[in-house]
Amino acid sequence: MGKELQVVMLPWSGFGHLMPFFQLSIALAKAKVHVSYISTPRNIQRLPKISPDLQPFIHLVPIPFPRLDPDFLPEGAEAGIEVPSEKSENLHIAYDLLQTPIKHFIADQMPDWIIADFAAHWAVEIAKEYGILLAYFIISSAAASVFFGPPEYLTSANRNYALPSPQSLTSPREWITFPSLVAFKEHEATNVLQWAFAANSIGISFTSRIAKIISTSQVLAIRTCNEIEGDYLEVYKKITGKPVIPTGVLPPDQPGKREKGEINSDGAMFDWLDKQKPRSIVFVGFGSECKLSKEQVHEIAHGLELSELPFIWGLRKPISANTDEVDDFLPSGFVDRSSEKGLVCFGWVPQMEILGHPSIGGSLFHSGWGSVIETLQFGHCLVVLPFMYGQPLEARLLVEKGLAVEVKRNEDGSLSRDEIAKALRLAMVEEEGEHLRSNARKAAAVFGDHKLHQDHYIGAFVDYLKNNVAN
Repeated sequence: MGKELQVVMLPWSGFGHLMPFFQLSIALAKAKVHVSYISTPRNIQRLPKISPDLQPFIHLVPIPFPRLDPDFLPEGAEAGIEVPSEKSENLHIAYDLLQTPIKHFIADQMPDWIIADFAAHWAVEIAKEYGILLAYFIISSAAASVFFGPPEYLTSANRNYALPSPQSLTSPREWITFPSLVAFKEHEATNVLQWAFAANSIGISFTSRIAKIISTSQVLAIRTCNEIEGDYLEVYKKITGKPVIPTGVLPPDQPGKREKGEINSDGAMFDWLDKQKPRSIVFVGFGSECKLSKEQVHEIAHGLELSELPFIWGLRKPISANTDEVDDFLPSGFVDRSSEKGLVCFGWVPQMEILGHPSIGGSLFHSGWGSVIETLQFGHCLVVLPFMYGQPLEARLLVEKGLAVEVKRNEDGSLSRDEIAKALRLAMVEEEGEHLRSNARKAAAVFGDHKLHQDHYIGAFVDYLKNNVAN
């Protein structure tokens, strides 16, 4: 019997990356692959518990950042959620300082594969030095990767290609050979050039990191499936010239059924949900790293009020709120006026348990890929309001596939309460939105099919990893 496969996981220090890498680790462990998952101590403490049967296969490896000046990164900050946006570049610099201890760990363990995130561009040199195979795991949609294009389009190192202009990012790319809506709007394009293509203080941009890993990886693994993105996966194979393997969407395990009257810290919230009609409630949530302004929070609140739909809103403190007082978060009197119709929950909420409740029928959210997967496995209709990074591309993919309605913004990118209300009503109750509701229910059969994603997609990925080690 051959040696069991050993892999090392190198996720970026953001929740939207830590969790997909953890879910991939769980899926590989179920296929009897030995996984070493490396992150900082605090990030590792936040991961869900691993079931006893999988513990022999998953080794969580905490490697701390070196001692850093509190002016550089706030004390104890190890993930994007804890770092103010003006210091987010410093988190990349701190992450790059993990290179040496990670190299020592890899040299000691000598795994068969390194499975790296975009940020770990230095894994390329480590893999080369020790003759270890490298896989790039892409946690977002295939459509977003296709839009950004092959490595030579991601960096100005190749002088045949100039860096894109904002205008060039506002229409589908020339290598997409079918009708596509996947592109940025004008008000988004300038920001994209700044966060994606501009070099940071250590001289390497987001896209340069990606280009380096794509160019040297043996395989590109993407958290998607042919049923949803077969067309984009084919284009990505063609433009990169690499093996492109969908891992399936890695749907998280659905929460166990909660008994009515069960006592827990969220009891009041679930008691309220228990009293609502099936599929009548909109869940509103913008994730842990999407920092809304007070103006945006107010416009969303007014939009919810105008829609006259019942809602539950997991709301985090806006970046411009001066106090922890609710009146500083929300329009004056909003909580009282909406108390019959809606529930506002401040801080962290158990999103999966809420989405799994029978009274939820739709979700207003940022269209981050992880939340798309969580929401569609329950067959809820999607109202998308993207804010950052590649979220606009995911939003337009969902609209293109008939799975979502996107909230229209004003030309300058500001929010309109009327458009929020209009999109919510279309998705949740109006007759013209029935095709969206029907498509979302059909999508649940794909996104919620754990056997398809584990046996078919992860099975094929593991076969690839094993066969290439053997070769």
